[in-house]
Amino acid sequence: MPNLLVLVRHGQSEWNKKNLFTGWRDPGLTAQGMEEAREAGQAMKAKGLRFDVAFTSALSRAQETNRIMLEELGQGDLEIVEDQALNERDYGDLSGLNKDDAREKWGEEQVHIWRRSYDVPPPGGESLKMTAERVLPYFEKEILPRVLKGERVLVAAHGNSLRALVMQLDKLNQEQVLALNIATGAPIVYQLDDKGNVLGKEMLIEREAH
Repeated sequence: MPNLLVLVRHGQSEWNKKNLFTGWRDPGLTAQGMEEAREAGQAMKAKGLRFDVAFTSALSRAQETNRIMLEELGQGDLEIVEDQALNERDYGDLSGLNKDDAREKWGEEQVHIWRRSYDVPPPGGESLKMTAERVLPYFEKEILPRVLKGERVLVAAHGNSLRALVMQLDKLNQEQVLALNIATGAPIVYQLDDKGNVLGKEMLIEREAH
């Protein structure tokens, strides 16, 4: 039986809806975000998935998504491990700003570079490379060993922390990961071999990424 790892980006947050840079700020889910989490849980249940442990970040939008999904799965008492290593990328001085206002202030090209380059951080914040440098060691030390032990693992996190994980799992290069968008509330099911290599990958919900 292949080892099971499922990644889910949190449902739509209040700041996603308002088109604000969120980062380490901590807005809650919208009604739509809660529904996306419920749909994710229902899709996993329909697939017959069960888990032994769930990992999530220190931010409430991921924690709430995780709670709702586990409720749908009837696994509300599952072991949950929370760690800020799985937090969203820190957007620094952009956090809390409307994306259109940020473009007005710094120019469209500069904001695009901050959002989409691999290793150029916004002022006071993290690049995707810096995000990966905290996410991947945590994955290698805390999450992957439990997967390889045969435990079925759920990870509820964020667009950029999950992009860093998918980059490693799918062996993407820097250019490929820049084109990668992860939709909210859409489970990505991985089957791994005993060395952590991907044997299979399935998207349970097709949803447009923002």
